[in-house]
Amino acid sequence: MWRLTTSEGGGPWLRSNNGFLGRQVWEYDPDAGTAEERAEVERVRADFRKHRFERKESQDLLLRMKYAKLNAPSTHIPTLKLENTIEVTEEIISASLTRALNQYSTLQAHDGHWPGDYSGILFIMPIFIFSLYVTGSLNIVLSFEHKHEICRYIYNQQNEDGGWGKQVLGPSTMFGTCMNYVSLMLLGEKLNGDLDALAKGRSWIISHGSATAIPQWGKIWLSIIGVYDWSGNNPIIPELWLVPDFLPIHPGRFWCYTRLVYMSMAYLYGIKFVGPLTPTILALREDLHSVPYTNIDWDKARDSCAKEDLHYPRSQAQNLIFGCLNKFVEPILNCWPANKLRERALSNLMKHIHYEDETTKYVGICPITKALNMICCWVENPNSDAFKQHLPRFYDYLWLAEDGMKAQVYDGCHSWEIAFIIQAYCSTNLIGKFGPTIKKAHEFMKNSQVLSNHPNYERYYRHRSKGSWTLSSVDNGWSVSDCTAEAVKALLLLSKISPDLVGDPIKQERLYDAIDCILSFMNKDGTFSTYESKRTFSWLEVLNPSESFRNIVVDYPSVECTSSVLDALIIFQEVHPLYRRNEVEKCIRDAAKFIENNQKNDGSWYGTWAICFTYGTMFAVRGLVAAGRTYDNSYPIRKACTFLLSKQQSTGGWGESYLSSHNEDYVDSHKPNVVNTSFAMLALIYAGQVERDPVPLFQAARQLINMQLETGEFPQQEHVGCFNSSLYFNYANYRNLYPIMALGELHRRLLAIKH
Repeated sequence: MWRLTTSEGGGPWLRSNNGFLGRQVWEYDPDAGTAEERAEVERVRADFRKHRFERKESQDLLLRMKYAKLNAPSTHIPTLKLENTIEVTEEIISASLTRALNQYSTLQAHDGHWPGDYSGILFIMPIFIFSLYVTGSLNIVLSFEHKHEICRYIYNQQNEDGGWGKQVLGPSTMFGTCMNYVSLMLLGEKLNGDLDALAKGRSWIISHGSATAIPQWGKIWLSIIGVYDWSGNNPIIPELWLVPDFLPIHPGRFWCYTRLVYMSMAYLYGIKFVGPLTPTILALREDLHSVPYTNIDWDKARDSCAKEDLHYPRSQAQNLIFGCLNKFVEPILNCWPANKLRERALSNLMKHIHYEDETTKYVGICPITKALNMICCWVENPNSDAFKQHLPRFYDYLWLAEDGMKAQVYDGCHSWEIAFIIQAYCSTNLIGKFGPTIKKAHEFMKNSQVLSNHPNYERYYRHRSKGSWTLSSVDNGWSVSDCTAEAVKALLLLSKISPDLVGDPIKQERLYDAIDCILSFMNKDGTFSTYESKRTFSWLEVLNPSESFRNIVVDYPSVECTSSVLDALIIFQEVHPLYRRNEVEKCIRDAAKFIENNQKNDGSWYGTWAICFTYGTMFAVRGLVAAGRTYDNSYPIRKACTFLLSKQQSTGGWGESYLSSHNEDYVDSHKPNVVNTSFAMLALIYAGQVERDPVPLFQAARQLINMQLETGEFPQQEHVGCFNSSLYFNYANYRNLYPIMALGELHRRLLAIKH
C-alpha cells in the first residue's frame, strides 16, 4: 500500500532550508496494510472509475483512510438534517461546528499543516513524463507502482468523446489529448493498456486537426520529445534576455511564471533540443499526424491551432513580429558571427536557470519550470549535481487519491491554507477545545517564514523575500504578497490568545520583517499583485504567444491580494500603531480606493484566484469593512449585498460554474456548492446582514449543515481554484475551512446579538 510521509527528506541530493517542513511525499510500501484495508482501497478506486463521467473530482479518500486510522476523533456527534420548518439556532450551528472541527483536527499532519490534493490540471503529469523520458530518468524516478497509478489517473480523466481536457473541468482539447495520449505511450501502455481508450484518443486527435493543431506550449513539448519539428514553432529568441532591462519588453519585467517558463523554453528552442528518437517516438510520429511525418508542412503548422484550444488568438502585432522573426531575425542569429550572440544568450539563460533551481532547492516555482529546467541541466551536463538534485524533487509534486496518481499545480499550498484554517478555528469561539491542534498549526506558521533574502536577488529579477511567506514551503522560496498578509493576520489573531493554549506569539522583529516585505510589494497606486510588484505595462499582453492562456504577461494587481494586505495592515496597526505609520495609512487608503473602483456594475468583484464572483466579492467586502465602510455609509457594500442576495438559490446556497471565470461574468451552476455558499455567507456577514436580516443566512446555514457528511466534513465538489481565466484546480482544504469559517462567524455574531 501507499503511505503519505510529511516533513521528511534525505539522501545525498536533497537539500532543505528548514528540515523539509511541509514536504508531502507518497511512498509505496509493499508490506503495508491489512487485507481489509487493501480491499477498501480497491473498492473506492472501483467506485470512482464507475462514476468518473458524472463526478470528475476525487474525494481524496486515501488520505482520509490513512488519517482515520491514525487520528480517529474521540467523540461522535450525530449528523443533523434540518427540515425547512426547523429553526436554525446557535445550538444547532455549534453542534455542526463541533462535528466539523473534531473531524478536521484528525486530518492535521504531525508537523502542523493539513496535507491534501492540490491538483486538477491535466497537462502537468505529461510534462513530467516527457522530461523524465528525454533525460533517460523515467525508470529511475518512477517505479512500476508509480506508473500504474499514473496510468490509472490518465484513463480515469479521459472524456466520453475519447479526448482529454487541459484540466479536470471542461471539454477535450488538442493540448490535453495529445499530451496524455503520448504519456500513455511513453509509459508502455501500447502493449499493456486499454486499447479501446487509446484508439479513441488517437481518433479524437486526428478528427480535430491532428497534432499540428496543438497550441504553442504543446508544439514546444512535442518538439522536445521529437514528434513535432522545431521549424513548426514561432521563435522564442534567447537574445531577448540581453536587451537593456529598463525596457518594458525585457522578460525580467514579465509575470514571474511567464518569464521563467519562457526562459527555459528559449534555451531549448535556441539549441533546438530533441530527445532520443526511440521506436516509441517514431511510432508516435505516425499516430499523431494525419499525413506522413516527412510530408508535414511545418510553415503552415506553425500558425495552426485547434478551436478547442484557442482562448487567446494572436494579434496583428504578433503576426507581424513573428513574421519578421521567422524570415529575418532567426536565420541571421544562427549564422556567424551573430551566432556568437546566441551562445552568449544561452550561457546567460543557464545562469538564471541555475539560480532559480538553487534558490528553490530544485522544487521550482511550479512544476512546468521544474521539468523544463531539469532538461536544460541535463543538456548542459547529464552527470551534473544540478541534474541529480532535480530528480528526487519530482516526488514533491505527486499526489495519490482514489482516482490514481496525479501531478499537483504546486508543491502544495500549506502556508496559504493554514493561515485561513487558523482564522477559521478562531472564528468559532470553540478554540479552547482544540488548543493542541492550533498550537501545532501556530508552530508550523512561525517556522514557515522566509528569514532572509536570496543572494543577489535583484540581479536575477527577484523580489525581496525576508519576512515573507510562500504559497507552500520555505524551500520553494517564492514570496507572495497575500500569503504573507494572511499569515500576519493569523499570527496576530493568535497573539491575542493565551500562550498556554496556542503557544508563544511570533517575535516582534519577525513581524516587522513581514510588514516591511508586504509594503515592498506595493504598486505605485497602492495596489498589490502576487509575487512581485507590477513591472511593465498592460498593453504588452498583446504579445502573449500562448494561444491557450490569458493575462500571463503582467503580474496584474488583484482585488484579493489588495484586500488581504489591507485587512492585515489594519489589524497590525491596532497593535503597532507607530510602525511605518504614514506608509501603512497611505497603503490602507489607496487599497480601499482601488477595491471600490474595481466593483462591477452588478455589485460584484471578479475573483482572480478562485471561482469567482462570490470569492472576489467576499474578499472585497472584507477589506472595505476592515477599512471602516459599512452598509449604511458605503454604496459599494450595499450593491455587493444586493448582488449576492440576487444569486442565492432556492436551496439557500450559492453555486458558481467554472465558466464564471472563463466568461468573466456570473454563471450559476444551479446546484449549491459548499465553498461558494461560504464565500457568499462571509461577505454578507461582514457587511452586517446578521444584524439587518439574518433569514438569508439561516437558509444558507441550513444548506451547509444539510450537506455536511457523516464524518463531519463537507463534500468535495467542483474545483474552485483558478488563474488566468483559463485553468482550474482544487484547493484541498477549502471544502472544510470556509464552511467552518462561515458557520463560525454566523455563530459568533448571533451570540453577540443575544448577549
